[in-house]
Amino acid sequence: MAKQQDTKKLFEDLSGAGKSIGVLTSGGDAQGMNAAVRAVVRMGIYVGAKVYFIHEGYQGMVDGGDNIEEASWESVSSMLQVGGTVIGSARCKEFRSHEGRLKAAHQLVLRGITNLCVIGGDGSLTGANLFREEWSGLLEELVRQGLIDEEAAQNNSELHIVGMVGSIDNDFCGTDMTIGTDSALHRIIEVVDAIMTTAQSHQRTFVLEVMGRHCGYLALVSALACGADWVLIPEMPPEDGWEEHMCQKLSENRADKKRLNIIIVAEGAIDCHNKPITTNHIKELVVSCLGFDTRVTILGHVQRGGTPSAFDRILASRMGVEAVLALLEASDSTPACVVSLCGNQAVRLPLMECVQMTQDVQKSMDEKNFEEAVRLRGRSFENNLNTYKLLSYHKADSELPNSSFNVAVLNVGAPAAGMNAAVRSAVRVGIKEGHKMFAVNDGFEGFYKGQIKEITWGDVAGWTGQGGSILGTKRTLPAKHLDKIAEQIRIHNINALLVIGGFEAFECLLQLCEARTSHEDFCIPMCMLPATISNNVPGTDLSIGADTSLNAIVETCDRIKQSASGTKRRVFIIETMGGYCGYLASVGGLAAGADTVYIYEEPFDIRDLQSNVEHLTEKMKTGIQRGLVLRNENSNENFTTDFIYQLYSEEGKGVFDCRKNVLGHMQQGGAPSPFDRNFGTKIAAKAIQWISRKLKESYKDGKVFANTEDTACLLGMRRRTMAFQPVVQLKDETDFAHRIPKEQWWLKLHPLMKILAKYKTSYDVSDSGQLEPVTRVRPKKAD
Repeated sequence: MAKQQDTKKLFEDLSGAGKSIGVLTSGGDAQGMNAAVRAVVRMGIYVGAKVYFIHEGYQGMVDGGDNIEEASWESVSSMLQVGGTVIGSARCKEFRSHEGRLKAAHQLVLRGITNLCVIGGDGSLTGANLFREEWSGLLEELVRQGLIDEEAAQNNSELHIVGMVGSIDNDFCGTDMTIGTDSALHRIIEVVDAIMTTAQSHQRTFVLEVMGRHCGYLALVSALACGADWVLIPEMPPEDGWEEHMCQKLSENRADKKRLNIIIVAEGAIDCHNKPITTNHIKELVVSCLGFDTRVTILGHVQRGGTPSAFDRILASRMGVEAVLALLEASDSTPACVVSLCGNQAVRLPLMECVQMTQDVQKSMDEKNFEEAVRLRGRSFENNLNTYKLLSYHKADSELPNSSFNVAVLNVGAPAAGMNAAVRSAVRVGIKEGHKMFAVNDGFEGFYKGQIKEITWGDVAGWTGQGGSILGTKRTLPAKHLDKIAEQIRIHNINALLVIGGFEAFECLLQLCEARTSHEDFCIPMCMLPATISNNVPGTDLSIGADTSLNAIVETCDRIKQSASGTKRRVFIIETMGGYCGYLASVGGLAAGADTVYIYEEPFDIRDLQSNVEHLTEKMKTGIQRGLVLRNENSNENFTTDFIYQLYSEEGKGVFDCRKNVLGHMQQGGAPSPFDRNFGTKIAAKAIQWISRKLKESYKDGKVFANTEDTACLLGMRRRTMAFQPVVQLKDETDFAHRIPKEQWWLKLHPLMKILAKYKTSYDVSDSGQLEPVTRVRPKKAD
């Protein structure tokens, strides 16, 4: 172990002593900004720096006075679950002038603040960079005017800037997701789900306008997530004659027994002549062409409001910690950077390169070079757009190819929210590729009993928003029924399998692979998509369903914490699901602001429990009112939830009282979150395209024969990319006794939760971002 420590870059080596960090939120507010502020404050104090709130954005920096105040550990308590920004944000004209920036520089020098963490959109970040470039000139001017002395100018000679992008539009290049985007999608989907029930009752068409003046991300992803009939975004203006096209599709959908239509419009939507397309124009079109009862709903500022989603809290907390690390490591030669997310990894990118690229998108759109604009938006946007195009088809377009292959889809294991979105996407992309799609009910149990039937385009309408598993799912493994399953494969002439499920699905695929030697019927392409709330499948960082479950946990923790407001000090002991995998407890703890989390992956003994209780007791003696302790259901067979509850109750006597709560199956239910709908939709589409390729490659002499390792794969997200990995090769990475992968990326987030809960801990930052150039033209990726 000691050896390993040498190679790691530990952040204990980074000290903030003698440094002062200012944190501000600027421009439009976004949910999750408070989580970022909290992380910056706590991480800053943790490394020994002074941290200052700068209230009301740049305006507060210019005005000084009470607008700049030192933050304490307690001052960011209970801030995590609040939407908007607690420290205020304002658009500031004065900062755009040289005089304004001179005043701001004076205010910062008075307090010795030479590190700025700016949370805002591209305008706010551009302003910060300009401020940094002018810094030495501003100091000289202040010395000339006699406002500061030479020594102060010397001591504050360098200004370091790190940006975090807070914007619900997700319109900043270089980052996959900006803080606030996921929460805004939650608001949109909540509204769409509610509208769907009323639209269905009256057979109505609804036209919804969502935010996004220059960027269609929200419109595009919400259209994918709710299965909208039509979407209009600035990056993809429709061709001439689109009105007729759209009406034709709406009427086809009605003829297909669909009782409602949803059209989603970004507020900046335009046609190919740069003319705005308004919701009212669309309404008039539908009414005059089709006579459908049509209503318009403009979502407006609802999208900015409400509590941040679990994803945004985790994203903002990770970014906040990364921002402080970036400030500690900055020197006068490093350019201002933004911390951002690429796939599942925190990265640092040069701020001005990202801003330049963001401006280039607008330039390309002004020049009507829309393909270039989409490419510059980045791979996340591009993937969403391609998936949307794959899933939108109408009969008038063209006759579909006929591949004469039959592909079966089934769910295995426990239900997970988002499974249905994945099945819908797989069925529709499969049909579009020319395959005949078959649905298997009740997993492999239904398979060997012959519960297999063809499934059509219209059969999966409206599935994206449904929780659970419509096909039905069972934990039955195939090993005992191989002959019967092989017989069903022959009867229905199944040429490929798509299995959507959790750890059992992984075991099923392994068993079928092993059976290839004795049963030639299993020599067909097989693909697995990870779908489980526990997120315990090897070969992937994320599983379909885990995000919905995290949101359920976080929402409940928020309510539980609130239930104690106004009463005396109280600690809640909460048990989460997950089997032996501590993902839900650990990451849920980070998102809910837990004080302690107990998981199987990090063994603990009575001394740890003792020190946790003492730590919490000390905290409760300050101004903290509520404590939150999460325990994974299988973290320890003897230290049960009851045991921990009794221990805390006894030891906390006179300081706090205790309550316990077992969350149970509510973590498995509910409508899928936007993230899970979108993730399920995208990876299922990718899997079907892979299956099509493998079918072509393995079709010889009138039949499909695929028996190599690479024809039975799991499609998972690995750090920055989606990868197809042979299940046989994932065997070595798996702890089968405890049904978890041997290495789990999220364990790196576990120390973050501890730091933000005031524990001294070791945090491995060797993984944290080196400054990288922004990639412009991506090479075509090999599969």
